[in-house]
Amino acid sequence: MYLIVGLGNPDKKYEKTFHNVGYMAVGDVAEKLGVKFKKKECEALIAEAFVGGEKVIIARPVTYMNNSGRAVKQLMAKYKIAPSNLLVIYDDYDLPKGKLRIRAAGSAGTHNGMRSILGETGLKDFARIRIGIRDEAVNIPIVDYVLSEVRKEDYALFIDACGKAAEAAIEFAQGKTIDLVMGKFNSNA
Repeated sequence: MYLIVGLGNPDKKYEKTFHNVGYMAVGDVAEKLGVKFKKKECEALIAEAFVGGEKVIIARPVTYMNNSGRAVKQLMAKYKIAPSNLLVIYDDYDLPKGKLRIRAAGSAGTHNGMRSILGETGLKDFARIRIGIRDEAVNIPIVDYVLSEVRKEDYALFIDACGKAAEAAIEFAQGKTIDLVMGKFNSNA
């Protein structure tokens, strides 16, 4: 069983913000797998799919970004998810906009949602897909930037990045090693 989590904030006002690209990407995962977010449990909206006979839980925590770890910890416990079958997708200010970086492990960096996940679960060795959001031309504080809306002229770039992140997540759920997924998608991002 796999757990794919997209980080974001649940309120409609955050829907098109940079901080919600994780939500957008798991929306693409659900769409590609033909499922919808129908259930709320473990402080998350979830969709359930099967990929190659393996159950996949796709989740959007509703705890708000800074408490994402609560939902991830509860979902992992409820579904008995091994850390090797956890994948988290989120925005990353440290990467240029539209770039993808997939890793098998790591720190939280500057991301409070990831800091919450690492703190709540005690894990650092789990797969993650980072979607770059930094725009060198914009000079405002990070907290204001991540909660601002993706600009219309950049929307196609982020739709493409979220689509690629979804493809990578599905390949991960198909049982491909994170190294194979990294090799394919990190070089093409």
